[in-house]
Amino acid sequence: MSTFTTIPCIKFITIQSHFINHLTMGQVDPTFIQELEHRPKPVVIEAQGIPQIDLSPSVPIQELVDQIHDACKNWGFFQVINHGVPIESREKVQKAAKRFFDQTTEEKRKVKRDEANPLGYYDTEHTKNVRDWKEVFDFVVEVPTLMSASYEADDDEITEYRNQWPHHPSELREACEEYVKDVQKLSNKLLELISLSLNLPAKRLEPFFKDQTTFVRLNHYPPCLAPDLALGVGRHKDAGALTILAQDDVGGLEVKRKTDGEWIFVKPTPNAFIINVGDIIQVYHRDNIGL
Repeated sequence: MSTFTTIPCIKFITIQSHFINHLTMGQVDPTFIQELEHRPKPVVIEAQGIPQIDLSPSVPIQELVDQIHDACKNWGFFQVINHGVPIESREKVQKAAKRFFDQTTEEKRKVKRDEANPLGYYDTEHTKNVRDWKEVFDFVVEVPTLMSASYEADDDEITEYRNQWPHHPSELREACEEYVKDVQKLSNKLLELISLSLNLPAKRLEPFFKDQTTFVRLNHYPPCLAPDLALGVGRHKDAGALTILAQDDVGGLEVKRKTDGEWIFVKPTPNAFIINVGDIIQVYHRDNIGL
């Protein structure tokens, strides 16, 4: 997902565990504090009836297509199981990511992103002008990834994004690159099913991802000093095509229910992926665009 280009993209995310402590408002940097109406609520509503789609080869294609269509139209996201991504691949990334985020801030900032290269480590990200209680590590799938240099429509300048890999832990790069290969197969399958759900040929969306800008984000949510005031990441929409989210057993994802506007907790399902349908795909489904 990127605001620098109009090319649809896919994002893979892994969430690391987070724990909760309590402090008062006076002890928290005010840049983290959410507006009153957007603060976490004391009562958590657990989601019921979230679509869970079994991608086993034995499930008929038309059944999958129908489920995908309903999920995209009515929910905007769904979970997939039996997706073909080995659990070992996912666990390697989670373990390596934990070792990276457990390092000192000084060590992590050796691969800190900057204005010239937005890839690598970052710990001061803002969502809707409020700082997120998290730290991230970003990398792209295609190296280099070519992006528009600015937001201007008539700007033809291109910039290259290249990954920054830390020296420690040494296994992070290999684990991430192996994981990406597995998850990208899943994303290709999902795009085909989505295309079929739009009454299009399975490969119809493929050309739009030829020069794809897929990137991967590792999210780490440190112990939160004020869980009643701050959020790991504030409310937002995904502007790209798909987000493939791997939660750990702690979870933390909340989604806004369409029927009443309530934020509801998505309980982690072991070895499942949460698929968030971005704005691009939602427009296709809402308008039933014939591409």
